[in-house]
Amino acid sequence: MAPPVDYQSQLLLMGSCFAENMGEKYHYFKFQTMVNPFGIIFNPVSLHNLIDRAVQLQYFTVDDIFCHNNLWHCFEIHSQFSTSNPDTLLESLNKNLLLLREQLQKATHIMLTLGTAWIYRHQETDPVVANCHKVPQRDFVKQLLQIEIVEQHLDTIRQIIKKINPGITLVITVSPVRHSKDGFVENNRSKAHLLAALHRIVDYYSDTYYFPSYEIIMDELRDYRFYTQDMLHPNTIAVDYIWERFKETCIATSCYNTMKEVDDLQKALRHRSFNPESPSHLQFLTQVRQRIEILQEQYSFMTF
Repeated sequence: MAPPVDYQSQLLLMGSCFAENMGEKYHYFKFQTMVNPFGIIFNPVSLHNLIDRAVQLQYFTVDDIFCHNNLWHCFEIHSQFSTSNPDTLLESLNKNLLLLREQLQKATHIMLTLGTAWIYRHQETDPVVANCHKVPQRDFVKQLLQIEIVEQHLDTIRQIIKKINPGITLVITVSPVRHSKDGFVENNRSKAHLLAALHRIVDYYSDTYYFPSYEIIMDELRDYRFYTQDMLHPNTIAVDYIWERFKETCIATSCYNTMKEVDDLQKALRHRSFNPESPSHLQFLTQVRQRIEILQEQYSFMTF
């Protein structure tokens, strides 16, 4: 079992959209968390490239960006950063690069969520891309990473991070999101390669752990009722279920009372009164503020 997360922990979550789901839970309960500073990253090669760039502090330059459909993009990161101004894009990328490096240095836990072993290699420039940015499909070669290659990238990621943060705990999981555009047979091949590779790493290193998000969806819930309307992404019920399993195994029990208090305050802040100016509601708001202040005296980083 991995060293448990508590409210003193510094967390970094990177990877597929399921990392975003877990990150939302961490943020809701006010843990100290950074989630996907460069957006959703699906494959282990792109994760490796970004982490290595951050550790080596290799700033993004004009050679790393390109213009397509009147927007400037970077193949290494998600399209959420794309913008009409190249200087703005570079400024944003390098700002986040520094933030990622800082978090890698001080994090107590890093959670990598792997989405797919399928990669797209840009034919003209050759590198593996994290996002195709709607560049025509003919410009890319699609490849399935072999188990040994995934293993090498995960091993290298671990070594890179350990050089600047020897005490960090690495937790790896596989996203339960189905990549239907690859095809369902191809999706299963991809997940199998990821699982086989990461278990070689987890079995070898005593400070690297696996959390079975994928198996919880596939083997415990096992029903399309736990997916959103697209039948590909876990729905809120499924995410809540996985979070509870994660809480039981990876979060210190000493946090539970604080988490309950944070949850109560979050719900109180979302409460909408029929009469906002009534004495009873104003008294309610005063009590909520007092409870927040008491919590912030213990955890100054919490904001509501």
